[in-house]
Amino acid sequence: MVKIVALGNLQAIGVAETTIGPLEEGKEYEVRYWIASELIKAGYARFCEDVLLTFASLNKIHWRETKLQTWRQISPLPEFFYPKLRRYMVELRQNASRDAAFAGEYVQASRLARDIINCRLNKIVNLATFPPSENVLRSLSKEEQNLFDSVCTMVSEWESTIFKTEDSK
Repeated sequence: MVKIVALGNLQAIGVAETTIGPLEEGKEYEVRYWIASELIKAGYARFCEDVLLTFASLNKIHWRETKLQTWRQISPLPEFFYPKLRRYMVELRQNASRDAAFAGEYVQASRLARDIINCRLNKIVNLATFPPSENVLRSLSKEEQNLFDSVCTMVSEWESTIFKTEDSK
């Protein structure tokens, strides 16, 4: 689900067993991403500012994650960060293929995104080997929580094979 702002009035329409609208100009609505995309393409809506990831917001996250925190600290990401990042990178890549002016931004954003992901991945792996606080675990996104749980399971299984004795076979 994403937030959009209606750019004009639109009567209710049915699409794929889903009713869209009615939309009133200037009002904010929460709709599925695919619906928002179609409404935006048709000129009926725009994304709310907090829905989109920008180069500035990516740069701020990068700075906070890589410069401000230690390996045992992990800050919360904006809600739905990874889907937003994926959409932002796809949009930048498309813009760069149409207009060379976007190529530099795409390269820089890719570098920032990889740094953020690698930094958080390293922190998650480290956290899986030490019992983290509940506060730290709350800072993980859903995707990161799943990764953390998987890594913890793998570490636990690996440790149990190391300490297995002949008697426990």
